[in-house]
Amino acid sequence: MRSWAVTEIGNPSDVLQIREVLKPSLETGQVLIEVKAMALNFFDILLCQGKYQSKPPLPFTPGAEISGIVRAVGEASSYVVGQRVLARPQLPAGGLSEWVAVSEGSVFPIPESMSFEEAAAMYITYQTSYYALHKRGNLKAGEVLLVHAGSGGVGSAAIQLGRAAGARVIATAGGPEKTQICKDLGADVVIDYLTEDFVKIVKEETGGRGADVICDPVGGDTFDRSRKCIAFDGRLLVIGFAGGRIADAPTNHALVKNYSVVGVHWGLFRDKFPEQVREIHRNLLDLYERGEIRPLIYKLQPFEEVPQALDLLGSRKTWGKLVVKP
Repeated sequence: MRSWAVTEIGNPSDVLQIREVLKPSLETGQVLIEVKAMALNFFDILLCQGKYQSKPPLPFTPGAEISGIVRAVGEASSYVVGQRVLARPQLPAGGLSEWVAVSEGSVFPIPESMSFEEAAAMYITYQTSYYALHKRGNLKAGEVLLVHAGSGGVGSAAIQLGRAAGARVIATAGGPEKTQICKDLGADVVIDYLTEDFVKIVKEETGGRGADVICDPVGGDTFDRSRKCIAFDGRLLVIGFAGGRIADAPTNHALVKNYSVVGVHWGLFRDKFPEQVREIHRNLLDLYERGEIRPLIYKLQPFEEVPQALDLLGSRKTWGKLVVKP
């Protein structure tokens, strides 16, 4: 089979090499999957550069999200040969390979109605957004949800999940193309942060009350300004720091406005409460079948162009998810 490998630390286009290797052997508790689609993430770039918190030994294969067909199972497996699944491969044997062997605990069934491309693009972003909004943010029907970076992976999922929960959704994005995407996803109000002041507009749209829940995967200045338009008893969800700077949270301001700054570390939640992750997966499939969510895919790239696809992702000019087809 073909597999991408990082043989030295550096930029993806410099250090990724495609290799012909043997298909993985099946170990106890694993299933063998023929990969049909792979989703790329920004942390795949950081892994190549040696800048991610996890630093697997060289050589390793990146890739944390795949979908495909089960081709072999062990004894007493929960899965059957021929079953359609999505999965989270484990480093150093990541998902940028034509075949992967994955622990059953990291494999999830998908319906016939879901394409492999959508399945690969759904796992991390929709799990993260669902956990953020429902488990950490306690979002309720009728509340106002402000979603930053609404055209991104987490943001696009949050817009759809917020709408499905009955919230009024305000989204921010940069530029006409990305703001249009937010409108198409169902956001009630869309703000172009490049030309508009989201604090002013959120206050206007809420009669001065502010947003009940703010979904912030950006951090930095976006976090600072979000504190100015959060409602009394609001929940400001800290999901990431795509903006680069890790902001401070003045406790006196949180006290005066009675809001909560809430950390959202889905990866640790996933490891500590795997059964709850499966429950979220079932809920997401139900929402998908009802047509309330649909993974947003920017582009399908051929397997041979993984380095170029990661360079494109690193440019931050994409939206949704980049998906690779073997």
